[in-house]
Amino acid sequence: MAEALSGGCVVAIIIIVGALIILSMSVRIVSEYERGVIFRFGKFVGVRGPGWVWIIPIAETMRRMDLRTITLDVPSQEVITKDNVTIRVNAVVYFRVMGPDKAVIQVKNFVTATSQIAQTSLRSILGEHELDELLANRERINQNLQTIVDKQTDPWGIKVSVVEVKDVELPEGMKRAMARQAEAERERRGKIIAAEGEFQAAEKLAEAAEIISKNPAALQLRYLQTLVEISAEKNSTTLFPIPIDLLSFFTDKHK
Repeated sequence: MAEALSGGCVVAIIIIVGALIILSMSVRIVSEYERGVIFRFGKFVGVRGPGWVWIIPIAETMRRMDLRTITLDVPSQEVITKDNVTIRVNAVVYFRVMGPDKAVIQVKNFVTATSQIAQTSLRSILGEHELDELLANRERINQNLQTIVDKQTDPWGIKVSVVEVKDVELPEGMKRAMARQAEAERERRGKIIAAEGEFQAAEKLAEAAEIISKNPAALQLRYLQTLVEISAEKNSTTLFPIPIDLLSFFTDKHK
């Protein structure tokens, strides 16, 4: 009797252990930012999660897919612009998986594939622009890159949200030429501003001369104002012209 009970306990323990093993093989926990792509005998049957996911042991397998935004650095690429300037550029791509089933079934490695698409698109798009346009219209070029990369990765269930050109590395000779050009442009603007100032000053002087010519007393007041300004400098000797009209009074009296 004791042996029968002992044998029954062993069988029960084996059953319980087997059930626990099957249960551990059947239950998966999928996080909020993940989804589980389920295959039954190699055939896609659906996407499950988040939370507890039950699968049939041996018959079903699950592939986890992360739905969070992925930051991808595009390696530095050598690009020849439309005006035959060789530059090196690098970029960053922000994307996320929107269709977990497509990202598993349609492409072997969606991260590598997206990186390759971004590299080829970067060389192709930047090669269609001149250097000045590339430096001045960075935002428009980034938007164009994002549209092209997103369109090519859409069949893989990938949504590309941002493509940004981070750095444009110019040859040293081009940097020196651009520096000389910028300096010449600043000098040109400075000369134009100075010339415009001289022109405006000449106009005001001409207007002032016209006003003074209509009223001779204004010229005398201007002389007196000049004397006040000179005396403020504390000079030891001051020379100033005396109008002949001031001496006419004494000459007339002497006659």
